[in-house]
Amino acid sequence: MANSTSTDHDLPGYALLIAAEPPVRHPLAVTAQLPPLAALPPARLVGTRQASAVQLANPDDPQTVLTCLRTAAAAEGHLLVYAAGHLVVDTRQHRLHLALARTTARTVRYTALPWHWLAAELRHRPPGSTTVVADLAADAGVWQALVSREQALDGPYALYGAVQLEDRRHRPTPAYTRAFAHILRTVSATPPAHVLHEEAVGAAVPDVDAAATLWLGGVAPAPPAERHPVGVPVGVPEPRTAPGAPTAALVSAAPAPPTAALSLADPHRAISEASQAGRHAEAAAVAAACEQNALRGHGATSPEVAHWIEVRAFLAFAEGAVDRACELWMRGAVTRLMAEQPESHPAVAEAVDRAHHAWHRVTEPGRVRELGTELLSLRTRVPGKDGAREDVRQRLAKLAEALSH
Repeated sequence: MANSTSTDHDLPGYALLIAAEPPVRHPLAVTAQLPPLAALPPARLVGTRQASAVQLANPDDPQTVLTCLRTAAAAEGHLLVYAAGHLVVDTRQHRLHLALARTTARTVRYTALPWHWLAAELRHRPPGSTTVVADLAADAGVWQALVSREQALDGPYALYGAVQLEDRRHRPTPAYTRAFAHILRTVSATPPAHVLHEEAVGAAVPDVDAAATLWLGGVAPAPPAERHPVGVPVGVPEPRTAPGAPTAALVSAAPAPPTAALSLADPHRAISEASQAGRHAEAAAVAAACEQNALRGHGATSPEVAHWIEVRAFLAFAEGAVDRACELWMRGAVTRLMAEQPESHPAVAEAVDRAHHAWHRVTEPGRVRELGTELLSLRTRVPGKDGAREDVRQRLAKLAEALSH
């Protein structure tokens, strides 16, 4: 799961596994999935040469969990925190908590783990050294707050996983954890965190209700960032098309897939015309429909799907949603890598370069950190030119220093 450099890979790693089933009507059965995960060699879990692991099955005291979390946060090398169970909200302070074994609706403040404790304990760790994997359930109010971004699980870490809606019609299952553990048991070496996440999502999709699942880690939609005329820094490759160019040029700049099973005769033209006319929602809808066609015709890990993800990234960038564009370009690059296109493939390199360029236009610190952590992981495989990887490290380090004051 390591997101950092080969030097960091030589440091000992650490894994903290937390899974709790509170006394609710239909608890997410995560503690049954904990033993297979804990049985994996800790080094395999973390993705380092050596590692240690601590598991907390059904803890009932938030202070005990906090003590273990502080120990984990102080560990050298890469850290993996796995958190599974039910998300609840303290109605007085309106903050997210992870329910523990004794948590009820009336005792959230005293028996659940505040999620912001997690972020607070991990904030002093080096950028790119921490991964959080979450398999969670939430009632309708909490789930909708996460979807609308009124509540967030963001923090100084790379976040991957799923949050499933739980109500009378939806009974969530720990499909993501099962897939995650199965992949780690069967691969010869631990893949990078973003790759492992994409593979786990693909394996878990048949066992969950897609309309009631919020995927974490670059899959779930994010709100557009504010527009800021920020220049391209030295060492970061700029897209071949300037930011102010017409959308038609942006869409045509994306390499077309070798084959297509599309409902429109010329979807690229339809997308360009809609976007230039200001019908951004229509353009995005056509691109999303084309992506779904490619998904059905070629599979989730195919260059055809990657192409339409990248078209959506171009549209987001042209509209000024630079954080969403960065997110989509990284997702396109990961899809191409999973489709066995090599790191040196021009389409892979271009997707990462465009993501890097978009990332430098993001200004909100939380999104800079979140996207930058994932970009740093991707730059480990696709380092780029002119010190692009070091550029990501430096910006994340400066951000961490600024936030610490």
